[in-house]
Amino acid sequence: MKRVFVLVLAGLCAIVFLNGALAGEIPWEKMDMEEWSLKSLLPHPDDARIIFAGASGAVFKSTDAGKNWRSVLFIKGENKDVNFLSFDPFNKNSVYAGTGNGLFFSSDSGESWRMLFKGKNNLEKECNALLILPGRIYLGTGAGLFVSTDAGHIWNKEKGRLGNIRVLSIAGDIRESNCVYVATDAGVFKTDNSGESWMRVFVNEQVGIEAGEEGGGIDDKEDGESNLQIRHIFIDPANPSYIYLATSRGVYRSQDKAKTWQLLSDYGLLDKDIKFLLICNESKIYASTRSGVFEFTGKRWKELSLDLIAEDFRFLAQDNSGNLYVVSDKGLYRTNIKAVSFSKEDSIKTLYLNDEPQIQDVQEAAIKYAEVEPEKIIRWRRQAAKKALLPEVSVGLGRNVTDLWHWESGSTTKSGDDNLMRGRDAIEWDIRLSWDLSELIFSDDQTNIDVRSRLMVELRDDILDQVTKIYFERLRVKLELDGLSMVDKKKALEKEIRVKELTAYLDALTGGYFSRHIKATKETQGIAEQKI
Repeated sequence: MKRVFVLVLAGLCAIVFLNGALAGEIPWEKMDMEEWSLKSLLPHPDDARIIFAGASGAVFKSTDAGKNWRSVLFIKGENKDVNFLSFDPFNKNSVYAGTGNGLFFSSDSGESWRMLFKGKNNLEKECNALLILPGRIYLGTGAGLFVSTDAGHIWNKEKGRLGNIRVLSIAGDIRESNCVYVATDAGVFKTDNSGESWMRVFVNEQVGIEAGEEGGGIDDKEDGESNLQIRHIFIDPANPSYIYLATSRGVYRSQDKAKTWQLLSDYGLLDKDIKFLLICNESKIYASTRSGVFEFTGKRWKELSLDLIAEDFRFLAQDNSGNLYVVSDKGLYRTNIKAVSFSKEDSIKTLYLNDEPQIQDVQEAAIKYAEVEPEKIIRWRRQAAKKALLPEVSVGLGRNVTDLWHWESGSTTKSGDDNLMRGRDAIEWDIRLSWDLSELIFSDDQTNIDVRSRLMVELRDDILDQVTKIYFERLRVKLELDGLSMVDKKKALEKEIRVKELTAYLDALTGGYFSRHIKATKETQGIAEQKI
């Protein structure tokens, strides 16, 4: 925890400083709505001027891109939150509002509403997710999955486990309407035949069985952590084979329709607990956590919400004009992703990182140089487990000290024939093999490895702490150096000396990797320029 806190603090301070200095902040527009405690948002897919907002107790509508709002639906009951808003993909005038007190429907773009699903108890009234496909509507509630084949007039509760467990999210694609994914408290279920049969493809409560088998799942217990919690499931609109899961431990992705899963890198995330995930048409990935809003760039997460003052980022949405909306505890924010230029961030890479390794590369080099990589402990544990399979070998060698006396008899005419003679000594040897099978379960070596593991973790924390602080301090000094005028020769010289000093520190921690990387990059760039 110490390392995580220090790295997060150092990285955040450096990012804020660099972005602020280069005026590269994303321009967010606050659209108020703070007093309504918003929960969800629905921009019109064809008209960016029309926006629906779900709050605690009401649905609001704007027809002027969020400048003015009016309430179009009031929710009564104990649970009045609007959990989701959804358009009918086949009729954009049809709007659905899933609340804690049932499912509501409007056929005239929100001007009038009627209850489409009421539920028999509080759990059934809790509508959490909706999916509309040709000929079928899937509704996820706190009491299970309901399906309607007549536009919502009659609802049938799914049989089996899906009919008795809280449904959190539903995903499907009209291009493959037979295929549906349902995220629940017990994992993700999939059907390839419009619900005739279901198979569990991701499990968040057990360990050790391959996805696709009932009861199987992903190893979600790590270092004593509690079971992973699923928040939402999404399909990439550009590629229905790509499935994404927002969870309490990060973002999982499947590239083969939920047959196998991989955990995306969490580098750059200040909080792994993903509250909401948005996959846009360009396959761009946006995630919200309690601490901020992030964009996944392929290898790392980049924070977009440095200028936003909020403590809970709940929901994300995007309209057809490229506007990204963020629902938070402080109200509604908007920015135009298409209009935002990241040239300033690119200039950071050009001016300060064009020939220098990234922070994660420097950290990896430092860990490798100090020989405190986590793989080392894993290797030790495997070797210790294999040790029990090898026998203990002991060899014995001895001499029989028993005196072997005998009479030497022969001719009667020669002297010395009848003498008492001593025989040769007997040499004895043996080889013994023994196994201690109890060490297959636990051995003293495992205890020693645990002690060394804790020491290595502490050392690795200290090294990463040093490397991170020095790396970003060096960037700040280079930034200050770049901003000095020509007349500040003395200050410039001091800054240059400080840069070299910090470079030397990084080289000492990485075994010279930092300077070697810069030299190799410059040589490569020089060769490329000559070819051009």
